[in-house]
Amino acid sequence: MFEPFEKATKDFQKISKDNYDAMLRSYGELNRGFQDIGARVTGYSKQAVTDATSTFEKLLGAKSLEQAVEIQSQAAKKAYDSWVSEASKIGEVYASVAREAYKPVEKAVQKTATPTA
Repeated sequence: MFEPFEKATKDFQKISKDNYDAMLRSYGELNRGFQDIGARVTGYSKQAVTDATSTFEKLLGAKSLEQAVEIQSQAAKKAYDSWVSEASKIGEVYASVAREAYKPVEKAVQKTATPTA
């Protein structure tokens, strides 16, 4: 008499466990991705500080206003190019993180949506 109820309960428990496992894998992917992004931002920040310090030292040694303007112009161009490049790379990492974090959830949804015999 309770056999259909027991089967439905077991099916529900299995689906719940599978979904929970998928969410844990998804959060794991997000965590790894955010660590990678954090490491990239930290590396970029360190390099930007190093470049700024180098520029400041060059400016201190400038012999003329024209030389100082040239040093500053080159530094600004390098900083802009570096920022655009790094922002593009970080944007790609964000997209990759989103794709990878969604994969376990997508698999769980497909598994749940596919009828089992």
